Amino acid sequence: MFAQRFRSVLILPAALFLAAAPAIHAEEGMWTFDNPPLKLLKSQYNFTPTQAWLDHLRLSSVRLNDGGSGSFVSPNGLLLTNHHVARGQLQKNSTAEHDYLATGFYAATPDQEMKSADLEVNVLVAMKDVTARVQGAAKGIADDAKALKARDAEVAAIEKENKDKTGLRSDVVSFYQGGEYWLYQYKAYTDVRLVFAPEQQAAFYGGDPDNFTYPRYDLDMAIFRVYDNGKPLNTDNYLKWNAKGAAPGELIFIPGHPGSTERQDTVSELLVQRDVIGPTITAYLQRRIATAQAFAAQGPEQARLVGSTIFGLQNSLKVYIGRAEALSDKAILAKKQVEEDDFRAKVAANPEWQEAYGSAWDTIAAAEEKVKPEIKSQFLRRADSRLFSLALQIVQYVAEIKKPDGERLPQFHDAGLESLKFQIFSPAPIYPSTEKLFMTSALKLGQEKLGRDDAFVQAILQGGEVEATVNSLVDGTKLADPVLRKSLVDGGEAAVAASTDPMIVAARRVDPIVRETNRRMRDTIASVLTPAGEKLGKARFLVYGKDAYPDATFTLRLSYGKVDGYPYNGTIAPPFTTFYGLYDRAASFSNKPPFNLTPKQAAGRDKLDLNTPLDFASTGDIIGGNSGSPVVNREGELVGLIFDGNIESLAGDFVYEGEKNRAVAVHSAGMIEGLRKLYDAGALADELEGKK
Repeated sequence: MFAQRFRSVLILPAALFLAAAPAIHAEEGMWTFDNPPLKLLKSQYNFTPTQAWLDHLRLSSVRLNDGGSGSFVSPNGLLLTNHHVARGQLQKNSTAEHDYLATGFYAATPDQEMKSADLEVNVLVAMKDVTARVQGAAKGIADDAKALKARDAEVAAIEKENKDKTGLRSDVVSFYQGGEYWLYQYKAYTDVRLVFAPEQQAAFYGGDPDNFTYPRYDLDMAIFRVYDNGKPLNTDNYLKWNAKGAAPGELIFIPGHPGSTERQDTVSELLVQRDVIGPTITAYLQRRIATAQAFAAQGPEQARLVGSTIFGLQNSLKVYIGRAEALSDKAILAKKQVEEDDFRAKVAANPEWQEAYGSAWDTIAAAEEKVKPEIKSQFLRRADSRLFSLALQIVQYVAEIKKPDGERLPQFHDAGLESLKFQIFSPAPIYPSTEKLFMTSALKLGQEKLGRDDAFVQAILQGGEVEATVNSLVDGTKLADPVLRKSLVDGGEAAVAASTDPMIVAARRVDPIVRETNRRMRDTIASVLTPAGEKLGKARFLVYGKDAYPDATFTLRLSYGKVDGYPYNGTIAPPFTTFYGLYDRAASFSNKPPFNLTPKQAAGRDKLDLNTPLDFASTGDIIGGNSGSPVVNREGELVGLIFDGNIESLAGDFVYEGEKNRAVAVHSAGMIEGLRKLYDAGALADELEGKK
């Protein structure tokens, strides 16, 4: 699944990317909309998209704060994304009596559409280059920590000015390792209602064994409707549905929001990923999966409560195993070393460039050495508790909001407060049993790996035993009530300081430790990496120009490719699969989980045209965050829905290999066939096809 990558509750020290840009391979790239690959498209496919075509695609594409992508597919606000992107909202609306993950959901009429607890949808409506202003803020400041502070203050000022001026969500994002900074402005929607989702088994057919594989037989789709001022959003920017889909060899495009790549990292950064960060995260994921699976084995309700957690963790584990294998591949590391050597040699060949930028690689390598001893504490100082996270957010919020905007922690800048409060005040249910389960596991792991005297662990436990302390915190807190959370935020520092809620009390003890850790990491590491990254970003433009794409940053990108199979297991994977293949796979495994049919699939076989394409593969370049991205043809019509990549694509964090790297999508014909003949959702299919 490509919805989202694993993220720590605490902030990991982010190694900045740098931009060595060798020749771009055919169909490689996650291109920004200000710099689409026009020359490549013209030379490879004799196709040149117009600005109107690009603008329509941009305004039809959306980013979901649940970690995925999507698109508008009707003039009345219908939004198409993946089931696994919508999974969190399905879980939050489910109960023991109504498990929508198990049974699916369909609102046949508007009044039946189900409101999402805390889903925000963003549409990129404007972009502006603000590089000179951001980089200029640190000009002439010799002290690295002060220079970073000046940059951050300028970013906050730009975001606030534009948010105040336009009312739009305003984010300054860094591209090309600080070589460019852009202001991205989004129209945000928070009234998002679920219209349709199939059963989890139909959407994630084959379960974890089939995840990141191909051929696939998944109906991984979900449909929301976006409302504006209480009415369905009326928009001219939506993708018309092409039920025929794309043919093998046909050119396709993928507008979406890839989360992060490290293709332009230095070799020193990649080695820290391989040797320190990756193993730490992998061990944590394995521990948490085991904890969740043991809980799920206790009964069906326990399994329901942690089902989405297990789903996400197993997906992340598979990703990190794939990353580890990629970074252990001598050929991949050799390729990265050749790229870096080429970049360094070109810089060194020009004395002026060498003087200005040549030291950056060694600066980054030295900073990475300082990162290594910090990784374990940075990642394992965690509580894995929604209630504790809320408590810490509230404690920090009331303190930060009193400061000038430019001096606050980044997550509390004015431009992002609406989105932050939307999450803090979410009415989504919080379950004490899972809070205790995961908080206990996290604190025990912290004790085990960091020692019983670790400051973070002790700030929570206060010398007590883990189980007893966690039970006391979870049983004693009232923070599951969003009304109480709002009263604390509205009451400010006085209310939070006076609160006797045990989670708030614990968060007050932890807050100074988190702040000091973040300060140290920013002043000693981020402050060094940021200007070094900017140097290499500038050098990259001088050496290679702008005929390359920046690393992914969960911002809107455009990828392209063609529908195509690939060689695997001594044979050839087909460009698309059909409903025939679904029923054959179920029969081949005697209809045993995770290859069993749902009751609707079993009952609907004779209704279906089994020749209908279900899933397909393409050479489009995607990564985590692209889940839910539309696949469109030259005419800008929707022909598919990205939901995964094959196992070979897991190296895509670092390299793109066009022979076998494939994006996997649900076919537009398969979605319509399923809606009409398996789910009796003809009215919805009519709206998608523009027949009503």
